[in-house]
Amino acid sequence: MKAAVYYENGGPEVFKYEEVPDPPLSPHGVRIDVKAIAVEGGDVLNRAGGALASRPHVVGYNCAGIVRDVGSEVTDRKPGDRVTALMPNGSHAAIVSVPASATWLVPDGCAIEHAACVPVSWGTAHDCLFEFGRLQAGETVLVQAGTSGVGIACVQLAKRAGARVLATSSSDEKLERLKAYGMDVGINYRTTSFVEAVRAATNGAGAALVVDSVGGRTLAGSIQSVAYRGRVITVGNVSREGKRIDIGPLSGVNASITGVFFGLETVRSAARVTPMLNGLLRDIAAGELRVVVDRTFPLSQAADAHAYIESRAALGRVVLVP
Repeated sequence: MKAAVYYENGGPEVFKYEEVPDPPLSPHGVRIDVKAIAVEGGDVLNRAGGALASRPHVVGYNCAGIVRDVGSEVTDRKPGDRVTALMPNGSHAAIVSVPASATWLVPDGCAIEHAACVPVSWGTAHDCLFEFGRLQAGETVLVQAGTSGVGIACVQLAKRAGARVLATSSSDEKLERLKAYGMDVGINYRTTSFVEAVRAATNGAGAALVVDSVGGRTLAGSIQSVAYRGRVITVGNVSREGKRIDIGPLSGVNASITGVFFGLETVRSAARVTPMLNGLLRDIAAGELRVVVDRTFPLSQAADAHAYIESRAALGRVVLVP
C-alpha cells in the first residue's frame, strides 16, 4: 500500500510518499480501505517532535473508509461497512488495521470525508463541554482557537445546548464566517487582549467555561478569563510553548482546571463514548451539525496539507484522500 511516511521528526518536508507493507489483521480487528483522513493538530505536533513507533513511521489518529476484511473474533463488523476509526498512529495510509471497537459505523447521509473528522474533533469537543466542562444552558463559554476543527465543533455544540459562545481566532474574516455556526462574540487575539475582551463581553464576570486547545501563554490568559466557580479545560498544546502555568489565579475565584485526553476515554469509558459518537454521526448525517472541511489534498501531498495547517489559514479541518 501507499502511505505518507517519515524517518525523522521535522517540518512538513520530512514526508515521503512510499510503498509500505499492508498492516496485519488481528483476530479482534478490522482492516479498512481508507477513503478520507482528517489531519489533526496532534498529527502535526507528532510529526514535528513525537515518538516514532517505527521507521518509516506513519502518523495520524483519524480516518474513515470501507471495511476490507475482519478478524476471526469480530461479529459486529463486515466487509463493505462504512466506518470511521481512531488509532494511536497510522492514518496517513491507504489501508489501516484497528481494533473493531475503535470503529464507528457511518450512517447513510453522512459523507465519508465528514465522518473522518468526527471521533477526534467532535468527540473531544463534546467531552470538553459536557462530560468534563459540565456546561449548562445560559452559561457563557469561551472557545480558544474557535476556527479549528475542535473549535468549530465546540461552537456548534455549545450553541445548541443554549450557551452564549465567545470564540477567538487570528483573523477577522474567519471570525465573521464563524457566526454562521453559532458564535455570538468573536475576538481577534492578534489585535486585542482576549482577556479584556472576555471581561467586557461578560460585564466583568468572565466565562463560566473556557475550552483551551492552545496552551502556553494562551492558557495563562484563559485562567485569567474564567468566572467565579468557572471551569477551564486544557486539551492540547498546539502553541508548542512551555506547559508551566501559574494556576494561582484560579483560587481567587474558586475555579478549576481539568486536562482532557479524549483518546483515553474511548478505551476507559467506551460504554459512554460509543453512543455519544454514534449520536454525533447521526446528527451530522441529518444536517443538524455541520462538519467544516476547508481543503482536501491527495495523500501524496501530505507535506502540503501539514504546511497549510501550520499556516493557520484553515477554517475547520484539512482532509487527505488516498
